[in-house]
Amino acid sequence: MKQGIHPDYQKVVFMDSATGAKFLAGSTLKPSETIDYEGNTYPLVRVEVSSDSHPFYTGKQKFAQADGRIEKFNKKYGLKK
Repeated sequence: MKQGIHPDYQKVVFMDSATGAKFLAGSTLKPSETIDYEGNTYPLVRVEVSSDSHPFYTGKQKFAQADGRIEKFNKKYGLKK
C-alpha cells in the first residue's frame, strides 16, 4: 500500500439524539466533543437516526399499499359494478 494516502481511523462513540443509545465504531471523523464510554474517553458524534430509532429496525414502519400496476389501473379505470 502507498504511504500517506489512507485516512487515520480512530474509535468514535456515535450517540442517537432521539433515544440516547450509544455505540462504538471506527471512523475518520474528528469531532471536538468527547464522552466517557465503558471506562475510556472517546470522541463523540451525535446522529439523528440510528438502528435504535429508525422505524425499519424498531418494527414501527408503515407499509404503503402494495398493489401492482394492473390492480391500480383496474381500481381507477376498471368496469363499474
